[in-house]
Amino acid sequence: MTGLIGKKVGMTNMFDENGKNVPITVVEIEPCVITQIKSLDVDGYDAVQVASYDKREKLVSKALKGHFAKANTSPKRYVREFRDFVPEGAKLGDTLRVEDVFREQTYVDVVGTSKGKGFQGVVKRHGFSGVGGRTHGQHNRERAPGSIGQSSDPSKVFKGMKMGGQTGNHRVMIKRLEVVKIMPESNLLLIKGAIPGPKNRAIVVFNHA
Repeated sequence: MTGLIGKKVGMTNMFDENGKNVPITVVEIEPCVITQIKSLDVDGYDAVQVASYDKREKLVSKALKGHFAKANTSPKRYVREFRDFVPEGAKLGDTLRVEDVFREQTYVDVVGTSKGKGFQGVVKRHGFSGVGGRTHGQHNRERAPGSIGQSSDPSKVFKGMKMGGQTGNHRVMIKRLEVVKIMPESNLLLIKGAIPGPKNRAIVVFNHA
């Protein structure tokens, strides 16, 4: 699966050839350095490992320093492996740019970490509608979960019951998003629609299979 490491810049909009206003997510994809090439004979499968975005050397272990030194590159913050993707003639230290992997008017899958929303109730977390309006003295139950179980039998709450709790901050994949435009001079990829995560959060962009 072909892809690269990027970073979400933010959202904007643009007009297409039909004059329709299209929501756009701007993704920055800096040149990714090839730090390891795996082969079927040695590793049991074909893959290429790429790294992107510099990291301070003092924050990197000696083992990783040596790993990056083999590719003749500075320590990187994000490292990702893409299986069954070995560019022809690729070698350690080569860079893959946004125009090398993606094409306009094609589709991509985006993987990111969604925004964390902390502890939330059932209305926001699961879309519950509450237990009704303020009738018959019921003044504080609009967003309550209601009953969560039975009485004497089975005398317990079943696992998986939808209740309040930690919301967001999950790994999310959005599939089949259209690549509207590629701007190689700025290392930008313009994708139609929204992608998971806040601004400046690292994401992984795959070509849609």
